[in-house]
Amino acid sequence: MKTQDQKADYGHIPVLPQQTVELLTGTRQGACRIIDGTLGCGGHSALLLRKLPQAELLGIDRDADALARAEKVLAFAAGRVRLVQTDFASIRSAAQTAGWNDGVDMILLDLGVSSPQIDDPERGFSFRHEGPLDMRMDRRSPLTASRVLNTYPEQELARIFREYGELREANRLARAVVEERGVAPFETTGSFARLCDRVLRRAVRKNAPPPPTLCFQALRIEVNDELGQLRKGLEDALALLKPKGRLAVISFHSLEDRIVKQFFQDMAALCKCPPGCPVCICNWKPKLKILTRKPVTAEADERRDNPRAACAKLRAAEKTEETL
Repeated sequence: MKTQDQKADYGHIPVLPQQTVELLTGTRQGACRIIDGTLGCGGHSALLLRKLPQAELLGIDRDADALARAEKVLAFAAGRVRLVQTDFASIRSAAQTAGWNDGVDMILLDLGVSSPQIDDPERGFSFRHEGPLDMRMDRRSPLTASRVLNTYPEQELARIFREYGELREANRLARAVVEERGVAPFETTGSFARLCDRVLRRAVRKNAPPPPTLCFQALRIEVNDELGQLRKGLEDALALLKPKGRLAVISFHSLEDRIVKQFFQDMAALCKCPPGCPVCICNWKPKLKILTRKPVTAEADERRDNPRAACAKLRAAEKTEETL
């Protein structure tokens, strides 16, 4: 049975909850500072704050609705919690505003879309619900999915579908979008989903997800600059961590996981000299120690209870003491 913290209410269950808490906290006790850069419904943060009753939390999310939900979930630790509406690429400035200029002990990034966002038709994240083509995590942003589909040049649309959706039929889909919008603009999730079905049905491989799945993923990544946010967020998270501080990242598709894996490997490298260099001259010092040789994934019981966990991958690393 799930605890209230694990459920985090609002129909959302945090993925890999115990593994995330264990990797972040290690043997730490006492006062510490935690940043949850993708707060969502606050499930992971609630577990961390209960395990570490002297910890303080800075919770960041682009979604005002998510912050409102998390505030209720974290009410038991209200005096130890600060919430900020911003993106996690701004994690460094958020920490400075909070007065945490001397660093933090733990940072969590739980990437992707939360269940309440997916399940709300008005947010436009899912092709399974008829709603406006929105997909903005921060509804203050002017860029929506409908604006992308209705205004981007064909070549740019093809790039988005190819790079962010990894679609082999990216050019064909982009051409179809331009032709279709010439008749009527894209305004609803259903209109775009039906086009994806029609254009990609024959190209779908056996056991592959429904045709619109990767198309919607590609649009969502573009609207929210998710990969650019991730690259900057990782760099700023490393800069914020104190020596021995820990960073954990949960990703949900290969594009995200690839970026996290490469960043960890680059920062944990022992040497940056060109291949074949007989003597090390780079003076590089590893900045991270990788704690997860392979990504941590959900066990069968969690995948059964929380299908969203099936594609989740957790990676964690610890900042080294020597970062010169």
